[in-house]
Amino acid sequence: MVGGTGFRAVFAVPEFRVLWSAAVLSTVGDQLARVALSVLVFQRTGSAAWTALTYALTMLPALVSGVLLTGLADRYPRRTVMVVADVVRAVLLAVMAIPGVPLPLVAALLVVAQLAEPPFAAAQGALLPSVLGDRYEAGQSVHLITHQAGLLLGFVGGGLVVAWLGTSGALLADGVTFALSALLLRFGLRQRPAPAFVPAAHVRIRAGAALVWRDRRLRMLVGLGWLAMFTVVPEGLAAPFSAEVGAGAAGVGLLLAADPAGMVLGTVLLRFLPASLRVRLLGLLAVATALPLVGYLLAPNLVGAVALLAVSGVFSAYQVTAGATFVRLVPDEQRGQALGFARSGLVAAQGIGVAGGGLLATMTGSAATAIAVAGIAGTILALTATTAWSRVAPAAVN
Repeated sequence: MVGGTGFRAVFAVPEFRVLWSAAVLSTVGDQLARVALSVLVFQRTGSAAWTALTYALTMLPALVSGVLLTGLADRYPRRTVMVVADVVRAVLLAVMAIPGVPLPLVAALLVVAQLAEPPFAAAQGALLPSVLGDRYEAGQSVHLITHQAGLLLGFVGGGLVVAWLGTSGALLADGVTFALSALLLRFGLRQRPAPAFVPAAHVRIRAGAALVWRDRRLRMLVGLGWLAMFTVVPEGLAAPFSAEVGAGAAGVGLLLAADPAGMVLGTVLLRFLPASLRVRLLGLLAVATALPLVGYLLAPNLVGAVALLAVSGVFSAYQVTAGATFVRLVPDEQRGQALGFARSGLVAAQGIGVAGGGLLATMTGSAATAIAVAGIAGTILALTATTAWSRVAPAAVN
């Protein structure tokens, strides 16, 4: 699309270009740390459970931070929240990069650094509609394409960067990306006042959750988003599965990159459908996201697994429409709280899914079997959600 609400139009907004550039830096940098830790842990332990658990540690802190900290996006100016979160992560990663820091301490600092992600994401998500207005969904699509392309670049190139710079160098590079992002946001965005004052953490918790719970449409949209806890399982098991099929470390990057590549394509393709139709198809698209993972029951080789993940990624682009619809239905003064609740739950659900997948792979002795089971469970729940969504979709469109 190239019209007033298309991709070109959003890049005509200077502040959006700043937000986009900052997102590119931090997304690519983040993957360096994840690839380094995943490969390193599996090489040292040979355990699918420990590898998946380490990957999950980059997600699970959102369960705490999302509950306690995302309300900051409504209590303080959103630019300030984003800049402070980036500075905190840059400093922590710089400490992690010091040579000789024990691996357990590196993992612990990574967990602490991840606590800054939910308030940053809530502030960014709440600010984007104010920056773009009626161009918001197109901007959201661009952000998702950027995020997935960043994952693609980070995952594919992460192994090479780690091999070139070493673990410490990769972590330092990640810290530099956050520092650059903070500078871009500080000097590229205009300061806006805080939209509201929320006095206490328990009030923020109740406000975000209560807002979602009161509106059946919001509840369903959150549920559709949280189905990613099943489709994220292949990420946490990329290293063990690659070892199963004899691809070794070289196959890990390809497996991790397949889903983001598919999602980029799916996001572009879905833009050709009318917005109202995209909203109505959310449930079916969620089913189509989980269903390809059932194909792991056939014990695919590396090429087959990459293909299955890419197909799943194409349909997972429904998350763009789900997120845009959610934001449109939430009042601006509560947007940070609602987005914080939804996104923190999503990240925590993904962490639980990855950890559970690792345990299941250890119990069954097969990463492929664990991924297939996750696909079956996700498909069944997505079918249930599709039926429920069909009843509220018309109200979400209007």
